[in-house]
Amino acid sequence: MIYKLEVENFYSIRERQIIDLTVGRRIPDEPGRLVPIYHGAKDRAPNVIAIYGANASGKSNVLRAIAFLTWFVEHSFGFPAGQQLPYQKFQTSEMISRESKFSLSFISSEDHDDPNRSRTCPYFYELTLSPRKLGTGEYVVSESLHYKPHASIRPVRIFERKGHKEIKAGQKLGVSSKEISVLESIIRPDASLISTLAQLNNSLAIALVAAARSVETNILVTRIEHNEYNVLQGYANDQKLLSALNRDIKRIDLGVDQVQILARNGAPVASFLHTGLDFPLEMWGESQGTQHFVKIYPVLHRILQTGGVALVDELDSAIHPNVLPEIARWFSDPDRNPHGAQLWMSCHAVSLLDDLLKEEVLICEKSFDGASQVYRLGDISGIRRDENFSDKYLGGSYGGIPSIG
Repeated sequence: MIYKLEVENFYSIRERQIIDLTVGRRIPDEPGRLVPIYHGAKDRAPNVIAIYGANASGKSNVLRAIAFLTWFVEHSFGFPAGQQLPYQKFQTSEMISRESKFSLSFISSEDHDDPNRSRTCPYFYELTLSPRKLGTGEYVVSESLHYKPHASIRPVRIFERKGHKEIKAGQKLGVSSKEISVLESIIRPDASLISTLAQLNNSLAIALVAAARSVETNILVTRIEHNEYNVLQGYANDQKLLSALNRDIKRIDLGVDQVQILARNGAPVASFLHTGLDFPLEMWGESQGTQHFVKIYPVLHRILQTGGVALVDELDSAIHPNVLPEIARWFSDPDRNPHGAQLWMSCHAVSLLDDLLKEEVLICEKSFDGASQVYRLGDISGIRRDENFSDKYLGGSYGGIPSIG
C-alpha cells in the first residue's frame, strides 16, 4: 500500500504537492475500504483512489510520479548512462534549472528475509534529482530510505546518499563499510542505489526491487508498451487468467459468452463467442469498451491475486459507468482481494463518485499558469459523507471541472 506521495517539479506539477491518504481515528469504520495502513496501525487509508479533474489537469501525472519512482528503483541501473532520465520537469526555464523532488511512503515487510511471517511496517523513500542543463546528463542529488519497525519510536535509516560519493548505510542494508567505499567508487550518478545493489545480489535491494515490481500500470515511463500481442499471449500462457476473464466478463455484462485464445500463423488471436451469433468475433470487431477491459484485466487480476498497487490511467475509457463500481468493489472484497491490493485510477465517470467515499477521491486542478494542484475531496471544508458527490462536482462545488466558453 502507498499512503503518502509528495511531488515537486514533475511534468505539470510545479510546486510541491502532498497527497496524504491517511484517515484519522474519528472517521467511521469502512471495512475493506478504509484499512489499517500496516499491522497494528490505528491510521487507515483507502484501497481505492479515484482521481478526477478536467482534461490535462494533471491526473495522469500523479500516477506517472509513482510509476517513475518504481521504474527508477527497478530499472535505472540498466538505463543508458548519461541520458536524461525518462521524465519531464515543469516546462519553464526557471523550473528546468531547479531540482525535482519526490517522497513516497509505503508499506512493506518488516523482515524481508521472512516476509510471509513478518509484520508490515512503514517505509519512506526520498529522491532528489538535479537541474537539467543543455547537453549534460542529470544526477541524483540525494536518495534515502528509512523504515519504522514496530520496536522503534522514530524511523530508522536503511541508507542515505548524497550524490554518489557519500553513502551512509544502516544495519538493515547488510553492507560493510568497506563495501560502501567500493559502492561510492562505482555507482553511477544517475542510477538508484537500490537498483545498483540489486545487481550485486544484495538481498534487501532484491526484495525492494520486487516490491517496486508489484506496482502494475498502463502508464508508459519508457517506450515499452504492453501491446495487444503481449496481452493475448499472456492469456494463452495462463489458463487461470483466461478463466478468470471469462468469469468476470460475464458479470459485468459486456454481452460476451466466452473468450477463446486461438493460434493463427503462430500468433495469438482472441475469439469472442456471443449468444445469438453463429460465428465468433475477433478483437477488432468488439466494442472499444470490451477491448479496453480485456487489455487492462490482467493488471487488475495479478494485483488482486498477489497484492501490490495498480495504477490505471483512464480506467473508465470506453467502459460503461455501471462497470466501474463493480471493479472498485473487487478491491474491498476480502475474497477477491486477500492481500490488500490497492487501486489508483484516473477517470472522468462522474456517476462513480456516488459509489465512493470522500476519502477515496482526489481532485486535480490546473491554474492559469499551467501548474497542477492536487487535493483530497475530504479536505474540502464542510463536506458531508451523505452528500450527492456527483451533483456537487458537476456544479463546480469541488473544483476540478473544465471551464467551457
